[in-house]
Amino acid sequence: MEAGQKLPDLVLVPSALQLFRYSAVTWNAHRVHYDEAWARHEGHAGLLVHSHLHAANALRVVTDGLGPDWRITHVAYRIVRPSTAGRTLTATAEVTAVSDDGREIDLRLAELDDGGMPCLEGTARAVLR
Repeated sequence: MEAGQKLPDLVLVPSALQLFRYSAVTWNAHRVHYDEAWARHEGHAGLLVHSHLHAANALRVVTDGLGPDWRITHVAYRIVRPSTAGRTLTATAEVTAVSDDGREIDLRLAELDDGGMPCLEGTARAVLR
């Protein structure tokens, strides 16, 4: 691993069904994630993607990109823009620092909407097992 190295992107298009199922398995009863009429009533453009689903997508780039020899030890993120069902999201991760022995890395995380605008910004640290 080297600073500046990018892990392979993950491109997703959350569907209304996926958001409904994610709400169910996470016990999230907020209607903006599964009731489109309600989401629009609250002023949104459609069904909102869950903040934790944004984070899961960003972290999947790290786990898929680094593989099972690495363990994530720290994550921090914030949602900077909402996204809705049917929009293409691209999750990215870039190595920003590597320890002298190469066994610990810091990464910058992002998830961009189909207009290239960030939905999520964050950081992660991973350690070689």
